[in-house]
Amino acid sequence: MSVFKTAEYGSWKSPVSSAIVSEGSISLAEVHVDSAGSNSAVYWSELRPKEGGRYVVCSASVGGDGGVEIQEWTPQGFNARTRVHEYGGGAFIVHNDVVYFSNFADQRLYKQTSPSEPPQPLTPEGCGWRYADGQFSVKLNCIFCVREDHSGVVNKSRKEAENAVVVINLETQEQKVLASGADFYSCPRVSPDGTKLCWMQWFHPNMPWDNTEIWMADLIGDQVVAGTAKKVAGGEGISVMYPGWTVDNQLLYLGDQTEWWNLYTVVPSGEHVNLSLKEEEVGNPHWTFARYAYAVDPCGSGKIATICGGELGILDPKTKTTVPLDTGFKNHSYVNYLHDGHICCIASSPTQFPCVIRVNAESGKVDICKESAKLPVDRGYISIPEKITWPTAGGQSVYGYFYLPKNKDFQAPPNSLPPLLVRAHGGPTSCASSALNMKQQYWTSRGFAVLDVDYRGSTGYGRTYRGLLNGNWGVYDVDDCCHGAEYLADQGKVDRNKLCIDGGSAGGYTTLACLAFRDVFKAGCSFYGVADVALLAGETHKFESRYLDTCIAPYTPENYPIYDSRSPIKHIEKFNCPIIFFQGDEDEIVPPNQAKLMFDEIKAKGIPAAHVLFEGEQHGFRKSENIEKCLDGEFYFFAKVFGFEPADKGYQVEIVNL
Repeated sequence: MSVFKTAEYGSWKSPVSSAIVSEGSISLAEVHVDSAGSNSAVYWSELRPKEGGRYVVCSASVGGDGGVEIQEWTPQGFNARTRVHEYGGGAFIVHNDVVYFSNFADQRLYKQTSPSEPPQPLTPEGCGWRYADGQFSVKLNCIFCVREDHSGVVNKSRKEAENAVVVINLETQEQKVLASGADFYSCPRVSPDGTKLCWMQWFHPNMPWDNTEIWMADLIGDQVVAGTAKKVAGGEGISVMYPGWTVDNQLLYLGDQTEWWNLYTVVPSGEHVNLSLKEEEVGNPHWTFARYAYAVDPCGSGKIATICGGELGILDPKTKTTVPLDTGFKNHSYVNYLHDGHICCIASSPTQFPCVIRVNAESGKVDICKESAKLPVDRGYISIPEKITWPTAGGQSVYGYFYLPKNKDFQAPPNSLPPLLVRAHGGPTSCASSALNMKQQYWTSRGFAVLDVDYRGSTGYGRTYRGLLNGNWGVYDVDDCCHGAEYLADQGKVDRNKLCIDGGSAGGYTTLACLAFRDVFKAGCSFYGVADVALLAGETHKFESRYLDTCIAPYTPENYPIYDSRSPIKHIEKFNCPIIFFQGDEDEIVPPNQAKLMFDEIKAKGIPAAHVLFEGEQHGFRKSENIEKCLDGEFYFFAKVFGFEPADKGYQVEIVNL
């Protein structure tokens, strides 16, 4: 029989330390296989906070006895990360037992023939070129990829970087431009017979989930046949992405013509056929490269592995039916198909950290190739989220994940209620996740409730819901977070006097806007959040430089008043509660001066506030020591504001005006 200690919410002693969180914050991404089919290893990328936030390419081979042999490819001094679109992704590929990757420091492509061999550069030095989303064409023995040229920005001959699809000859290292003229490119993919090239492209002010296009052109060798390039899918009001090919050279792509991102194929007659036929999303928004949500069996069965609504399954294109694969996990991403009939991907659940898994497509047997971390504490400290919905402004509904406080050693005094931390995700075109995240457990195991909000504009609910935020960023997201907090308070589940909110990037903006324009929360925390949307429109990188045209309005003189009305820094007089800022000094997406400007204004007003600037961090913190300082510092800040004594002492931020 369990014996609970009685203590106020927020003061519970927890084994979920910030160090445990940072150790468990290794991120897995970019699952690849050898395009030559010469081995059955699974390759992936790891973000390692303990190594200064560098990305390391790893591979795993599974033996007949189920034993897993892991190899690390990227040596010290290298970081397999591309800066194309700043968010990157698609940083490496594998062909014939050779890894080709983009190195963060110089953005050159490198070739590595084995884990024990040093990488060798493939592309020229100092020309301002970045590379991403490559494909090795077995037929043509060259790499097709996206190239982003920053040379014009450096010498000030161009306002922004120039993107193109290029082909790189591995013998001569010559590069040829195959497609240019659009503002953005992604997913250059050569058909198996080497005769056609497809790609995704879009133009300002669209983002890749707005109005996008799939193009196709004929190839002769490594050159596009003049006059053959044509648009084959997409356009106004349609989001198409991630083009690819069947083994018999039939085009595939994801499109939302029927409200949801479903998988389409273009049959020989030219008809576009929906293979998914589900009111669920296949895949996620195209924030990063190489996040494919489908993969074709290279052995010619015609079957396609898909991720629909987070669920892994095998689609039969002939019958348009999908057989689910029960992996024991809830969420799946980055799917790929090995040449030996296995499917590989990243999988996670509310009780399991993300893992790289290999699934036998016939038997369903699952091999875990790599766990990002093992559960470091007893399950009695783990809160399982509940998917909830609540009413918001305009009679609409909002979704989110609600976590109750959970600690097997403690209970709260009778008739007391927990503080609530509302979390606004980034993007804003993104979504919350139910995957096990020790950052959530850090809070719930100390006695906080947590609400992770999928405000209007979030993905996973169809194009209509995704489009509700258009023109309404800083209004709908704010309403939805505030209504969520009030809904739980009205239900008697949280303490109305201890409502706080945090968020990163776009979520940081929502946090600031909630504190400026509503009187619901008693404290807030902004991680690299936007304080002045006009500054963001004028200073951010190319990929998002016109994002606000859709989210708010085109940045033109007649719309300046709208930008001022949505910018929290323009309304300091409305701030009446404490706030803490965390910011990286190398952030190219949200300039660090915004956090400092906001902090100075709030400090001058006499409101309790804190500001922490991390040296060498960009948009999102990758170093373990800074991840730990963020958690402990935010918790310390809220403890001081709400007047409870933490059970353990972590990083103590300097708070002014307290």
